Amino acid sequence: QVQLMESGGGMVQPGGSLRLSCAAASTIDFSIYDMAWYRQAPGKERELVASITRGRSTNYADSVKGRFTISRDNAENMVSLQMNSLKPEDTAVYYCKASFQSRYNYWGQGTQVTVSS
Repeated sequence: QVQLMESGGGMVQPGGSLRLSCAAASTIDFSIYDMAWYRQAPGKERELVASITRGRSTNYADSVKGRFTISRDNAENMVSLQMNSLKPEDTAVYYCKASFQSRYNYWGQGTQVTVSS
């Protein structure tokens, strides 16, 4: 079992920035996991925002390309999502996910991001 804890959410005005962090327990070998950020807006399905493999290959949803950056720090057991130029449509609960061999998937409890003037 992998426990994940997201932090860094909050309310920001359009055009602003937030940095989300997801910390995993120090007892795991974080480097073997592929990591991702998902989000779920009210009334919508959960969607992939960004992912980073254990080899550090990254992938982004078209809606966030050029605005969001995913990164990982294996020494700190942490994955981050830098979000710039935020838009109201970025409002959602953001979830961190750890995957191993596409079979073992672990989720955090989520952190709320609200973009509003």
